Amino acid sequence: MSLHWAMSACYLVLFITGTSMVRLPGELFIRGPLYDFHKSVAVLTMALLTWRILTLLQVWWKKYTKRLPKFTKEWYKNFALHATLYVFMWLVPVAGFLLSNSYKTNNVKFFGILLPDMFPQNSAMIDVGKSLHFWLAYTFLAFVILHILAEKKVVRANWRRLTNFVRTKFPKSQKVG
Repeated sequence: MSLHWAMSACYLVLFITGTSMVRLPGELFIRGPLYDFHKSVAVLTMALLTWRILTLLQVWWKKYTKRLPKFTKEWYKNFALHATLYVFMWLVPVAGFLLSNSYKTNNVKFFGILLPDMFPQNSAMIDVGKSLHFWLAYTFLAFVILHILAEKKVVRANWRRLTNFVRTKFPKSQKVG
């Protein structure tokens, strides 16, 4: 689950930086470094996604070779939602790399380390890349919200744990006087 939360944090950072940086004026100094940071976090997230998929496949292999799941309507619904989330976790960054590589070659870096291009430079693909990255990102966000709603018991339990932790570590200061 720690990998789940690390990836959740990465995707939150990606969504916040992505929606923020495109609204900044082009001549603003921070815009370029923000794009580089956004791309670096995307590369990190793709590495974490690969690790997570490999780990998940190992867990499934151990679990389902012993006993197959009960293929209920709820199981299929849960599987479909998670499979869709994984597809979007992969597609959104790939569309971002398409967009980035379409502008110019060698512009995706991982915290300063230049990475090879996934796609050739092609100015005709810039608009396609922009549209894909935008719509896939917001559709992914919609599925993340569906995931949160589907896991409302877990969300409530985690919220209770967090608020109890905050209350015990940071109790209200008592008024003097």
